[in-house]
Amino acid sequence: MRERDKEKARELEERLENFSKNIRPLPGIEPQENRQVLIDQLIDSIRRIKYVEAIRQRRLSPLRSDANSEIFDPIKAAVLHAQSGNIEEASWLIFLATHFGKSSQDGWALTQAFYNALGQGFVWSWERVAYNPEAVLEWLARNYPEFALRGYRFGNHRKYETMNPAKNGFTGLALRSYVNWILSNKSHAETFNQAIEKSQGNSKNAFRQLYKSMSSVSRFGRMGKFDYLTMIAKIGIANIEADSTYMGNATGPYDGGNLLFSGKANASIPRKTLDNWLIELDEELGVGMQVLEDALCNWQKSPGKYTRFRG
Repeated sequence: MRERDKEKARELEERLENFSKNIRPLPGIEPQENRQVLIDQLIDSIRRIKYVEAIRQRRLSPLRSDANSEIFDPIKAAVLHAQSGNIEEASWLIFLATHFGKSSQDGWALTQAFYNALGQGFVWSWERVAYNPEAVLEWLARNYPEFALRGYRFGNHRKYETMNPAKNGFTGLALRSYVNWILSNKSHAETFNQAIEKSQGNSKNAFRQLYKSMSSVSRFGRMGKFDYLTMIAKIGIANIEADSTYMGNATGPYDGGNLLFSGKANASIPRKTLDNWLIELDEELGVGMQVLEDALCNWQKSPGKYTRFRG
């Protein structure tokens, strides 16, 4: 562990102990090994978020945003577009990266294959898609055999999505509903600005407004909405911040929270109560709800033995 991570780990341990003694008991980390593994998972989650902040400070190659480049990366492309003032394309790329996900086998290959239109000489840019969303569905249906032949996979969190136009999880439906959501407010910039204005500049309330309004986006459940909006924030597109773990019916953060506050992953603490307790905990830790949600989800899988998970 790097020296700065060791310092952060010591700080987190002190804050966890203070919270447990003075605010609310945390029986799940009474065993030393459980406490250490949770701290390690918190450090990993912080690193993953800091990574996006770090790439914003780097000088990125323009090839990262070239849809036909071997080193195309939708997140880095979004950073480049945001830095040049093209909020619309940056936000669209974040949506595509979230929708398709990063496959452990294929990386961003599926995202790129869609974005560069299978190398057919044009790009499915935001401008093109917003002009005629139905053309996207027609193109996807027509080119499904080629996608099937290439066999590129969705990311693990998106494994129930499909490029098959005959299936309920057809990608075209998700893309069209997203475009309609944004165009109902004219643009990405207007969508985010309106939420911030309605929230009187409160970044957490704005996040909640956007999260609720994203319910109209097909195939985007709790994790999809949460990941999309937190990435919009991390890249600096909109001043919003998660105000909750938004655990909903998700088992990972719920089991992790149960284990932390009761010592048993199968406890039945009401979800609203648990979410409020996690908000209290973050007020002490100061790591942000995304870090807390991610760390708890990973920690509960192996609470007494550290296992490194990818994002």
